[in-house]
Amino acid sequence: MDVLNWLFNAQLHIGDQTILWREVLGNVFGLLSALGGMRRKVWAWPIGIMGNALLFTVFLGAVFGTPNPVNLLGQAGRQVMFIVVSIYGWVRWQQAKHDGGSAVSPQWAGWKNRIWLVVALVGGTAIVTPVFQLLGSYEPVWADAWIFVGSLLATYGMAKGWVEFWLIWVAVDVVGVPLLVSAGYYASAFMYIFYGAFTIVGFIVWARVRRGERLTIETRFPDPTVRTDL
Repeated sequence: MDVLNWLFNAQLHIGDQTILWREVLGNVFGLLSALGGMRRKVWAWPIGIMGNALLFTVFLGAVFGTPNPVNLLGQAGRQVMFIVVSIYGWVRWQQAKHDGGSAVSPQWAGWKNRIWLVVALVGGTAIVTPVFQLLGSYEPVWADAWIFVGSLLATYGMAKGWVEFWLIWVAVDVVGVPLLVSAGYYASAFMYIFYGAFTIVGFIVWARVRRGERLTIETRFPDPTVRTDL
């Protein structure tokens, strides 16, 4: 209980700013999860879930009586969504690992799925925005909705093994940083900046893995319709 009490109440004071250690630790777990995801490790999912649980309590500041009494409903709601989708990803990657090989084999989503992702991101933001407005989320509400929907799609894309999911995170970070700064969540804003650079690296790593796997397949099973004696 002492550990839980410390975890819930511990604060970091920087000048006149108060930052909850829960926010710091939640983002650290998120970073570790992203690192595990880039390396295609199954443990990335449970680590991420722990971070989501911590950040859920942080972004409902007015509910939990934190020093920053601001409710970011999109940020809080996406933590719940993360947990649900992460359980799906955890099971999917674990099954793939048991079937032999790595937990996931990166693949391009293809143009059909790419178009679907863009439509879902824009359309989902338009649908969720008025809902968050009614619930009293922090302004600009569309930004909170964008982060919520984008996070859902990125996590789903990671579970499916789509290389493009990293780019969705970039789109989330671009909107998320200014929103978090204006709302006073400086630790999370700083981590979003770091995430932005990290997701670009992750995209490159997964794209190279996909290219390497494709070259291996083509080497082992060359296309019989292609002449090699020309």
